[in-house]
Amino acid sequence: MSQYAKPIEMMLPSKEVNLQQWAVVACDQYTSQPEYWQQVEEQVGQAPSTLRLILPEYQLEQPGIEEKIQTIHSRMEAYQKEGVLAQFGAGIMVVERQLDGTNQRRYGLVMGFDLEAYDYQEGSISAIRPTERTVQERIPSRMAVRKGASLELPHILLLMDDPEDKILGLARKQVEGQPACYSTPLMQKGGAVTGWWIPAGEKTQPIEDALQELADRKRFEERYGVDASCPMVVFATGDGNHSMAAAKANWEQIRATLSEEERQIHPARWVLAELVNLNEESLEMEPIHRLACGVSLEVFQQKAQEFFARNQMKVSFTDAPVQPEQGWEMELFYEKEQLWMQLEGETWALPVAAIQAFLDDLSGQLDYKLDYIHGRDTLCQLSEKSEHLGILLPDFEKKQLFAGVVKDGVLPRKTFSMGRANDKRFYLECRRILP
Repeated sequence: MSQYAKPIEMMLPSKEVNLQQWAVVACDQYTSQPEYWQQVEEQVGQAPSTLRLILPEYQLEQPGIEEKIQTIHSRMEAYQKEGVLAQFGAGIMVVERQLDGTNQRRYGLVMGFDLEAYDYQEGSISAIRPTERTVQERIPSRMAVRKGASLELPHILLLMDDPEDKILGLARKQVEGQPACYSTPLMQKGGAVTGWWIPAGEKTQPIEDALQELADRKRFEERYGVDASCPMVVFATGDGNHSMAAAKANWEQIRATLSEEERQIHPARWVLAELVNLNEESLEMEPIHRLACGVSLEVFQQKAQEFFARNQMKVSFTDAPVQPEQGWEMELFYEKEQLWMQLEGETWALPVAAIQAFLDDLSGQLDYKLDYIHGRDTLCQLSEKSEHLGILLPDFEKKQLFAGVVKDGVLPRKTFSMGRANDKRFYLECRRILP
């Protein structure tokens, strides 16, 4: 049995529920596109839906949030009492997600993960760890929904580093030939999703044993080239870290009221999430670029030289790419100029960690605004404004992610984007978190 993950009790909508209306995308998507959520409202109508059990984040600035949260909590109870949701025993859900407009499929395991093994605080060394820095200001709104809620709905995607695809390959073999537990197209170009249920017991045990192998100390040290002093990372958040942080914060409040015996069995100690393989081909990760507004190119170069010299790294600027054998190269855009920045040294494992450390240090010296930009074309366009400097980060190699978390700690906020918005997790399974 894995000490960090386990089969867990779940609830699914009854057979009478239209799953295409039931499943909606993660609440933190399309926050600048309220028209998306208005279209979802039209498609759902009065049908049972997870839309009634979540608070889309675009609504956070709207009035009446407390009343909306109370309505969400009431609807959770109503869905359980009215038979909209059916209780399953403990188990693991094997999920196949077909991505819209492609032939690609992403596989995952929906199961329970121990919040005692997770820490979102700065400097975390927990076995389940954020990949990116948690923004503390985003937790209270998620906590407000979770506190007092009888159900949790996961849009969390946890990552594992399983290059041989041993775990998901084993899970797919376990459900081969079995009828699906659910299968449905997803609204708003979300593709489709199919799930197969494995009841806890004989068939889940090999999966649990394989997951436990990820926590083998010798494997960890050999995989990442570290020694026994390095804290182990077993799982890392890919999406939904702030929802997981809210689950942890909520558990800590509940935990303080319980005896040690009660803490072992309370359902809120565990969080429902989908575990995916970092190495899966369909799992795409793209870098998020930086735009420094209100900084001149001359000052940027001078401060970069000073900062990286203090941190045992060499920095240089050229008018053409040189592609250093060791280190990284970043393309810079400044007004109508284009140049390249080279960084050499081993202080950081990822270029984004190095450049963000510099930009954070620069904010203590200069009054400038830092923005996070998706896509080269958008960065180029915005960099044409006066004193706008765009930093195009190198392509993000997935194999670097765990190595970066292991060696650099929790990565900077906005390090990478994991797939398109419509590829994010759709709510479908539920779980009761009150005794």
